[in-house]
Amino acid sequence: MNPITDVIAAVTPPDPAAIAAARERQDRMTKPRGSLGVLEDVSVRLAGLAGACPPPLPEPADVAVFAGDHGVHAQGVSPWPQEVTAQMVANFLAGGAVVNAFAAQAGARVTVVDVGVAAELEPAAGLLPRKIAPGTADFTQRPAMTRDQATAAVTVGIEVACDLTAAGAGCLVTGDMGIANTTASAALICAFTGADPADATGRGTGIDAGMYARKIETVCRGLDRHRPDPADPVGVIAALGGFEHGALAGFILAGAARRVPVILDGVIAGAAALAAAALAPAVTGACFAGHRSAEPGHAITLDHLGLRPLVDLGLRLGEGTGALLALPLLASAARALRDVATFDSAGVADKL
Repeated sequence: MNPITDVIAAVTPPDPAAIAAARERQDRMTKPRGSLGVLEDVSVRLAGLAGACPPPLPEPADVAVFAGDHGVHAQGVSPWPQEVTAQMVANFLAGGAVVNAFAAQAGARVTVVDVGVAAELEPAAGLLPRKIAPGTADFTQRPAMTRDQATAAVTVGIEVACDLTAAGAGCLVTGDMGIANTTASAALICAFTGADPADATGRGTGIDAGMYARKIETVCRGLDRHRPDPADPVGVIAALGGFEHGALAGFILAGAARRVPVILDGVIAGAAALAAAALAPAVTGACFAGHRSAEPGHAITLDHLGLRPLVDLGLRLGEGTGALLALPLLASAARALRDVATFDSAGVADKL
């Protein structure tokens, strides 16, 4: 059995009856109709995903931080040394990163998955060793990975999502770590949306004008070299992506197949979601955009996916931080649909 084919087949559209029931209940709740704004839409989408009104609360939540290194780093697209990827993985495991702080505040659990860190990592609690290779190749010189490696990366993400949901996760949160991964993300976004690299490429962790120009030129070279076909999403990942992109795509697909909400973080998760949606268009029914990243390619991605960000604070950290900030909003939307009385049940007069 092919796990990718199987999970794609299990991704189905939202339940129309549950959507209708959620909309009808929102209109009868003791509040002016539409007064909860976007949260009403969130609750309706959660009901459609679960096939039930009210939907279950999105808890407990699990953050999976997929970590990998990128050969395109050799093109001078980041001011940070590649060793920072492994160092930040150690920081995650020690509980010292922003994702750990935000997860603790939101009551979420953090798992770190090594899908391609260019260093040997010591076994540690909270670390899943799933290394496919010690980093990708430089996509300006050859494909970032082989097709088999891309397939393996997607499969890792599927397996992690399935294991977490089997253990009781009611919400999946995307996380990532990989120096130079905004360069690979920009290339993927261009491949899937047709965007101009100058529009989709951002400054990542903070680069000067010269490095920014080189980063755009690097994305252009990768696209020109590989001419990726968006109708072949695994091939696009293999040509231009990172192991964390492939794993995140699988993670998103499996979350959708399990009918569990998936909160997307920033531009890296967005690029992976484009691949997931190319494989199974109905996957967007399970996806909630946690925030709008300051990276310009993320706005292009959200528009292409038809997703509205729940938070817009100029964040550009990654790790899953922006997605975690949106977790209480999803929970509040579901809780309101479940717990708020209707006009009839509360004995409150509705408007004429």
